[in-house]
Amino acid sequence: MFKIVSQWWQRRLIQQSNVSEDAWSSAFARLPLLRRLTNKEKIRLQETAILLLHKKSFLGAHDLEVTEEMKLIIALQACLPILNLSIGWYRGWHSIIIYPAGFRPDHTYTDEAGVVHHEKRALSGEAWSRGPVILSWDEVKDAGIIDGENLVIHEFAHKLDMRNGIANGFPPLHKGMNKKQWAEVFTEAYDDLHYRLQNGQRSEIDSYAAHSPAEFFSVLSELFFERPGVIDTEYPDVYKLLSEFYKQDTLAKIT
Repeated sequence: MFKIVSQWWQRRLIQQSNVSEDAWSSAFARLPLLRRLTNKEKIRLQETAILLLHKKSFLGAHDLEVTEEMKLIIALQACLPILNLSIGWYRGWHSIIIYPAGFRPDHTYTDEAGVVHHEKRALSGEAWSRGPVILSWDEVKDAGIIDGENLVIHEFAHKLDMRNGIANGFPPLHKGMNKKQWAEVFTEAYDDLHYRLQNGQRSEIDSYAAHSPAEFFSVLSELFFERPGVIDTEYPDVYKLLSEFYKQDTLAKIT
């Protein structure tokens, strides 16, 4: 019963959206990545983006004025990973904060000796567990150009990862997916990338993926939607698992 009511409410929200088709067309045109989608997929993506716009607050930092176009560009990219999942995968948090450019948050951590450190690192994006997604508009406005890097997908992949708690490269898997297989395949690929980078071997995967299992999952999620052939060439078993998880075969759209 709840599912029926939820579906009815979502359909009502979609039908009552006041965003014009011209505005949606303009946003799609800004994102070449989305040209790979079928017409039915574009409609479903737009409808999912409408739900995201309803459920999340878009806030500008440092006096940035957040326009409708900015919201649409972010929402379309954010909803691409859940195109065949559901908006429920983004439940449990409320805000998307947009900075004009990079930002320097103050992070506190305690080292092995028990000493508390404060550091400020320049970032272009960040995702907090049960907190906001933070994005730099400078990095987002020209995204979707199919270069293998996509800040929005990266940070929203972290949000999917966090559905299990902390981001650790192990998101909740669908019924029928094998947890042991996921752990083994991703661990083997992560360790292999580490080894290759440390030994000066070439990889088309951004070295930031070797920073942690969480970053490995998010960086490869970017590639999965932008340049899936890179993953299929270097780690085909990882590609298969990502295809199962996202319920999309992105490689088939470019071959």
